[in-house]
Amino acid sequence: MGMTMTQKILAAHAGEKSVVAGQFVNCDLDIVLGNDITTPVAIDEFDKMEVDGVFDKDKVAIVPDHFTPNKDIKAAEQAKKVRTFALKHDVTNYFEVGEMGIEHALLPEKGLVVSGDLVIGADSHTCTYGALGAFSTGVGSTDMAAGMATGKAWFKVPSAIQFVLTGKPSKYVTGKDIILHIIGMIGVDGALYQSIEYVGDGIQYLTIDDRFTIANMAIEAGAKNGIFPVDDVTLAYVKEHSKKTPVVYAADADAEYAQVIEIDLSQVPLTVAFPHLPENTRPVSEAKGVKLDQVVIGSCTNGHITDLRQAAEIFKGRHVKKGMRAIIIPATQKIYMQALHEGLFDIFVDAGCIVSTPTCGPCLGGHMGILADGERAASTTNRNFVGRMGHTGSEVYLVGPYVAAASAITGEISSPEDL
Repeated sequence: MGMTMTQKILAAHAGEKSVVAGQFVNCDLDIVLGNDITTPVAIDEFDKMEVDGVFDKDKVAIVPDHFTPNKDIKAAEQAKKVRTFALKHDVTNYFEVGEMGIEHALLPEKGLVVSGDLVIGADSHTCTYGALGAFSTGVGSTDMAAGMATGKAWFKVPSAIQFVLTGKPSKYVTGKDIILHIIGMIGVDGALYQSIEYVGDGIQYLTIDDRFTIANMAIEAGAKNGIFPVDDVTLAYVKEHSKKTPVVYAADADAEYAQVIEIDLSQVPLTVAFPHLPENTRPVSEAKGVKLDQVVIGSCTNGHITDLRQAAEIFKGRHVKKGMRAIIIPATQKIYMQALHEGLFDIFVDAGCIVSTPTCGPCLGGHMGILADGERAASTTNRNFVGRMGHTGSEVYLVGPYVAAASAITGEISSPEDL
């Protein structure tokens, strides 16, 4: 029996000729990632191991991005602990405020992850790098500590669901709409501990940023990882950003899949996930009239330059509705500067938005846009659980950048075609 793309990467990193679903393997790691929330816990566990240092100072990445710039004393203490550890162990890829970005946008941009890599991160959205044809998955802080110390991690080889994407998306339909549509189809546990593997001629119409968004939210369907085949789009991105040599893996023709699901992208509508689960999806046409207090455009899911350009396309020459708050958060410093030089900030500020330094901020109810009781937000972030962006009495509606921008202008969930 052949192997899936994910299984091939795991086999290669375990030194095995082949692996099968359900098998346990011990794999070499290419990158171990942590942030300002998860790394302090990992540091405590790492110190208990009494090792001399991290296994490879070039293969550990630490990015303080959740509560930074420090929002309060506790956040400052966490950041200080992480900074002290990174300097003590000479961690090459430690990115402080001013050079950092949201971790899952920053690592590909810095060229730290390429096709064929195996990456663990103490953050559930580490699965983002599957957009590049890498196996990447979130782990707990203890596993991060063990990874930093040994350069290895245990995995149970996942079975896989294959999504065959055909057709060309309609105008305004983005990667966010596609992944929300998929999660709505299969549910938040529809791919529990499975690999979601994408194939099909529809992939050619997806930008690399679309793919980052889709891979990022694999965890919202319960998946171990999401992964795309490596094509010219992938290789062009890797070549532009990294000096590492990509390794291309492809699923065998006789690979076994638990399910095969076909999606015609031309039939995917602009999609909204209602509170309080990403699976609670409806077409935007069924969400019209939902009044809003705030819009957030950013996060590891939708803070890329493509997302900002899409939002600017809608905001240009228009203004945020009186009483609404619209917050724009570029995912990295490079994206921030690119958007600035392209004139996107002029469009945003003229429209009545604010622009923040890169941070996870409001996505997890951290800072830069906390919701009060009874308030509603449309957000390009990845989760809309109870209390996710603030008060437990608030509501979060997940949308793509086009819908977010249009909604900021009207004050209620809207399609760009409504403007």
